[in-house]
Amino acid sequence: MVSSLCGGLAAVIFASAPAMAHFQEIIPSADVLPDGGPVTLGLVFTHPFEGGPVMDMERPVKVGVLAGGKKTDLSAAITEKRVDGKEAWTLSYDVKEPGAAIFYVEPRPYWEPPENKMIVHYAKVVVDGFASGAGWDELVGLPVEIRPLTRPTGLWTGNLFSGVVLKSGEPVPFAEVEVEFVNDGGVAAPNDAFITQVIRTDANGTFSYAMPHQGWWGFAALVEGDKRGSAPDGREVPVEEGGLIWVKATDMGVKPPTGAEP
Repeated sequence: MVSSLCGGLAAVIFASAPAMAHFQEIIPSADVLPDGGPVTLGLVFTHPFEGGPVMDMERPVKVGVLAGGKKTDLSAAITEKRVDGKEAWTLSYDVKEPGAAIFYVEPRPYWEPPENKMIVHYAKVVVDGFASGAGWDELVGLPVEIRPLTRPTGLWTGNLFSGVVLKSGEPVPFAEVEVEFVNDGGVAAPNDAFITQVIRTDANGTFSYAMPHQGWWGFAALVEGDKRGSAPDGREVPVEEGGLIWVKATDMGVKPPTGAEP
C-alpha cells in the first residue's frame, strides 16, 4: 500500500514538474561580418539557459546555407565535435559576398520519453556579410519556419524582435513560442518560471519579444506535426515540429563626449 502510494505520488510530482525546453542550437561566431570572411557555427541540442544537459545529436539530415537566393548543401562539410561528452557538430564557412547568409539545419527526430513524442526542430540563423543589411527576411522553406519582421542582426540589448510563425508557408495563429537565453552562468533565475519565457502568436501568427540581456536568444515556435512518428518500441506517437531562429543582442558601448577624459 505504502509502495503504491509513493509510486503514485512520484508520478504526480513528475507529471507536474516543469518540462525542460529542448533547443536546437545553430550559433555562429558572429552575427555580422563587417569585412566578410570565415564564420564558425556550433550545432548542439541542449537546454541553453541552464547550460545543459546536452543531448546526443545524431548526424543531421541536412545542413545548408541560403545566400543570394541560392541554397547550398553543406551537410558534407560538418564535423563532429563532442560537447560535455555528447555528440554535436561544427561547421566553418567563408562569407565572400555582401548580404545575408542564412544557415539552417534539419536534425533527425529525437525521442522524448517524458512527453511521449518525437521532436524535430528546424533551426536557422542569419549572418550578415559585409554588414550589408540585405536579404535577412528570405525564407529557407522549412516545414515550420519563423519569418523575421525585425532584422535579426545588428540588434541592441532591449530591442524588440518580431516574427511570423509559418507552417507550410502559412501563418500559424496562437502558436506557442518558447524563448531562451544562452546563459554562460552569469544570469541566475529566481525560480524555474524564469528559465523559459513563453509567448503566443496573435491571430496573424505574429509575436514580439524584447531581449533584456546581451547574448544569443533562441525563439522556438512549436506546432504539432501533420504526420505521426514511431517511438523506439514501434508505437505511433505525436511529432512536435519546431521552427527556431537565433538572434544576438549586443550592449551599447558608451563613448566619452569629445574632450572628456578617456
